[in-house]
Amino acid sequence: MADAETGEFWGFFGGFAPLPRKASNDVDSKTESFSVKLLCVEKGQTVPVESDPLTRELLNTNKCYLLDCGLEVFVWMGRNTSLVDRKSASAYAEELLRGDDRPKAHLVRIIEGFETLTFRSKFVTWPQATDVAVSEDGRGKVAALLRRQGLNVKGLMKAAPVKEEPQPYIDCTGNLQVWRVDGNEKILLPSSGHSKFYSGDCYIFQYSYPGEDKEDYLVGTWFGKKSVEEERIAAISLASKMVESLKSQAVQARLYEGKEPIQFFSIFQSFTVYKGGVSSGYKKFVGENAADNETYTEDGIALFRVQGSGPDNMQAIQVETIGSSLNSAYCYILHSGNIVYTWSGNLTTSEDQELVERQLDVIKPNIQSKPQKEGTETEQFWSLLGGKCEYSSQKIGKEPENDPRLFSCTYSKGNLKVTEIFNFSQDDLMTEDIFILDCHSNIFVWVGQQVDSKTRSQALNIGERFLESNFLMENLSRETPIFVVVEGSEPPFFTRFFSWEYSKSMMHGSSYQRKLAVVKDGVTPTMDKPKRRTPASYGGRSSVPDKSSQRSRSMSFSPERVRVRGRSPAFTALAANFENPSGRNLSTPPPVVRKPYPKSITLEAKVAPKSAAIAAFTSFESSPKPSISMIPKSLKVSPEANKSKPEANAKQGITSMSSRIESLTIEECEGGRG
Repeated sequence: MADAETGEFWGFFGGFAPLPRKASNDVDSKTESFSVKLLCVEKGQTVPVESDPLTRELLNTNKCYLLDCGLEVFVWMGRNTSLVDRKSASAYAEELLRGDDRPKAHLVRIIEGFETLTFRSKFVTWPQATDVAVSEDGRGKVAALLRRQGLNVKGLMKAAPVKEEPQPYIDCTGNLQVWRVDGNEKILLPSSGHSKFYSGDCYIFQYSYPGEDKEDYLVGTWFGKKSVEEERIAAISLASKMVESLKSQAVQARLYEGKEPIQFFSIFQSFTVYKGGVSSGYKKFVGENAADNETYTEDGIALFRVQGSGPDNMQAIQVETIGSSLNSAYCYILHSGNIVYTWSGNLTTSEDQELVERQLDVIKPNIQSKPQKEGTETEQFWSLLGGKCEYSSQKIGKEPENDPRLFSCTYSKGNLKVTEIFNFSQDDLMTEDIFILDCHSNIFVWVGQQVDSKTRSQALNIGERFLESNFLMENLSRETPIFVVVEGSEPPFFTRFFSWEYSKSMMHGSSYQRKLAVVKDGVTPTMDKPKRRTPASYGGRSSVPDKSSQRSRSMSFSPERVRVRGRSPAFTALAANFENPSGRNLSTPPPVVRKPYPKSITLEAKVAPKSAAIAAFTSFESSPKPSISMIPKSLKVSPEANKSKPEANAKQGITSMSSRIESLTIEECEGGRG
């Protein structure tokens, strides 16, 4: 900090004052030499539990335990313990803290199933968290009591919450390019092959879409389950160079087959994974190891599992052609040359069966299929699968999204140290540091603008080290999706975890200079933002940058199966002003945060009071009526007019919005008069 800034800094505190040094004491030395002890409270006595190291299996659900860690003493109470046992354990812990020659310590009481991270970290092994069983003893007793008193309890019982489909929080009408990695090079794929991946290959995709006043980019790598390590390394290197060519303003993603996030599926919409591979690395691996070449052929026998949530998010995954690959919760496509079967499990819905018909148009177009219902299969069907056998009926689970947790990172010489930030907000993201946002289903590595280039290049490695270190003891898979986000280019699927202000992320200077500017002037100086491109057309997403070839969201199928994939973005934008927000297209992210997180703000619509409505109505009557039509500007103003008079168009948009508000106010007032 410069001398002038130093004086200015101390001026806020009324002048310079020397800071006292930390008082020397022997508390730290005592705690460092303190060994962790586990005591079992049983029959009014404490019995030491001899074990080195400590494991979860030592804790019995029918007993209470004391874990003495020096500065902290934990009272662990099993779920099947009585109230007397719990009180006795707490009393022993308090007596332990009053002992002579003992440093001051915190007393923490924990119930089985709700252990804190600090407590779990004292044990070498701790199993994955499971849902804690909730007692059902009292359910329905209140309703029965009210019925006996003659009250109608119909509708008072709390219904099960409706499970909401996850949202992608990304604009799905942008431009998509896909490359297949072949050795150390990348090969651009035609638009017809964008959504057809092989499990033995690696791919790179670049997706550009209109963001907050600028063009946003997502550059990602996709690794198949059977892809070779050499091509994975090459894919990361090539993708990193692409991010650098975009001035590091793109979000970089590292994805594995079977662990794809919803953003990936929403961008590709219809996605197919074939077995085998066509890259030189995969072919070399098969040749050197004398392995079977499983590469898919249209004339061979293949079985596909169909999954997804709708036409804009559906996948067909090729699986082993055996009966045990079936699952009652899914639909399947089985073909042997031109013989095609569709199989529907007993637990599938009509929507699932509709997805099968759509995927048939991708895998085997213009061929009539033979539908098979679980339990009524033909002998020919089972013969293609090698005979009838047992199979699962449980749907394949995905990692749930948990409440996000923010960590500040220090990375030096391959060593990663993290510090958790509780009750975090956007202001906790310091421009000089790197942070990790852990959502369990995926993690984000946030890189500040003031981070040096050497550390910035290690952002992806930092995310991988975070997964390997297992700081939260969640046993996250090392294939968990990782997103590297640079300050100033945060995507909506990252900012939704905060109460986000884009002006803060676009400021100049260090963290101190930014906060000083806000305190002194109350303004937020912004960085130079690249201009957002003008979309070539509102007809849909482009699959390549040039305007001549654009990929429409409404995919075309064979004449026998004519279907509409979705509405055009122009119609969606027009209808968004009139439709129910709950019925929003899944590919279009809602503009507000739906799920509250630490220090987040949930926006709520408020009805204007009648006094404000009457005042607005009075001002409207005394002012000249604006002659503005309710037709959107984009439908009646030519592009040349927009380019020549941008300020006039902006004023016209404001006037049109004011006219809408006033017209709604008039209707409200007239309704009040009547």
